[in-house]
Amino acid sequence: MQDIKWYKIADSINLLPWQANNMCLVEVKNKIYTIAKHNNKIFAFSHKCPHASGILANGWIDALANVVCPIHRYKFCMQNGRNTSGEGYFLKTYKVEIREEGVFIAIENKGFLSFF
Repeated sequence: MQDIKWYKIADSINLLPWQANNMCLVEVKNKIYTIAKHNNKIFAFSHKCPHASGILANGWIDALANVVCPIHRYKFCMQNGRNTSGEGYFLKTYKVEIREEGVFIAIENKGFLSFF
């Protein structure tokens, strides 16, 4: 059973530190995540590419809503993390919600006993 906790990352979507490429980095519990917006939707995923650890927020979003790594241009669907350029990697994605009280990201709680 997964133990998911929601963490507030901003009071509003406009208060996130957006870059010109519609992505930004946020830190939750000493871990960094990428937040992206495309076509009025918000996505959250790991901040590094699973292939060569490129910082995804330094890449770009293509017309099909894939995040493109700035190092080798590997592409990942921001909704489900699937590698769309054919290399077979998988990007960890997270649920993100805009609520009246702010913007929240869902993080799986991995405690000491989480593997039992």
